[in-house]
Amino acid sequence: MAEKKKSGFETLARASLAPQEQLLAVKKGKHSFFIGLPREISLQENRLTLTPDAVALLVNNGHEIWVETKAGIGSKFTDQQYSEAGAKIVFSPQEVYKADVILKIEPPTLDEIEWMHPGQTLISALQLGHLQQEFVQAMCKKKITALAYEFIEDKVGGMPIVRAMSEIAGSSVMLIAAEYLSTANNGKGVILGGITGVPPTKVVIIGAGTVAEYSARAALGMGADVQIFDNHLYKLRRIKHLLGQQVYTSTIDTLTLSESLKSADVVIGALRAEKGRARIIITDEMVSKMRSDSLIIDLSIDQGGCVETSEITTLKKPVFRKYDVIHYCVPNVASRVAHTATTALSNIFTPTILRAAEEGGVEQMIYSSTWFMKGVYTFKGSLTNEAVARKFGMKFKNIELIIAARF
Repeated sequence: MAEKKKSGFETLARASLAPQEQLLAVKKGKHSFFIGLPREISLQENRLTLTPDAVALLVNNGHEIWVETKAGIGSKFTDQQYSEAGAKIVFSPQEVYKADVILKIEPPTLDEIEWMHPGQTLISALQLGHLQQEFVQAMCKKKITALAYEFIEDKVGGMPIVRAMSEIAGSSVMLIAAEYLSTANNGKGVILGGITGVPPTKVVIIGAGTVAEYSARAALGMGADVQIFDNHLYKLRRIKHLLGQQVYTSTIDTLTLSESLKSADVVIGALRAEKGRARIIITDEMVSKMRSDSLIIDLSIDQGGCVETSEITTLKKPVFRKYDVIHYCVPNVASRVAHTATTALSNIFTPTILRAAEEGGVEQMIYSSTWFMKGVYTFKGSLTNEAVARKFGMKFKNIELIIAARF
């Protein structure tokens, strides 16, 4: 029988197309991370960066995760849950700091930095308002690549972790206000909001960002009279649009603000820090003219505060009085609802870790993603954040120039 004649396409495929496949670029293999989750020891911090469900997902994707014992206890996650998710439970901070990538909430202490090793990656808060020069020097000396999660952006220029924690803080602040206005806590003895025939409580909010939006939404929902102050008119327009109703808004004029504070029941400091520190908007004199038993909640305290009389307090001792005005100045309000906050953080960190693994590691992620790169403040022994450098009069290297030199 005569051999069947091959078609032109078959001949072309055998002769030309098949060898061409060898010339196609092959994607680099996925990077595996060795991640450590230490137990938080600062400022009664109760949050953690990853939930057990997130740990299970990361372990199933080939990553190794060590969790310090009782790290999740403040968020109501047990060692057993993390162990069943595939994490290794270690029993000392020295052990967990052997990991290549450390995920934390609070910045590490100087003692914790001693346990770190050169070339390690740290992702945590920076808290520029309370930052000490010794911390920065120690990080550079150890040649740590450190990212502040409050500086990390998303692809559209937002700050996902800041927004998530701001949503929680804004939603929680009215619950805090209700507590300290009550007679049970030696407050004014008034209900937050109002009822038929009784004038509503007056809430003054300094700032018009995410915290202010959620604070105002909660206050309006309770029937309070809300006034919002900010020097950025576009923010005031935006918050009115987001709230969907007419509310009193004003630029921060000293006389106008001072008059509003005299009749305020609750004052919320929700001003976003500029150039590393929140500005003092409410002076000592303004506070002295406020009503007795009125309440100030300074949510800007982790950047230094926007009220002159503010001093950092803790979850165990959250309030103090000055001029008989109650001050609530806890810097980590989201820790009041640590389970919710941990879940929110985990929802942001998990896809970021998976994306960095696909890119080939944290360093590759920094090189390829500008939004991620903005979180870097020390890189292999060099200070790369201008605001930190200006705060302490230190030299810094532009991270973009470091990247350009690499290529």
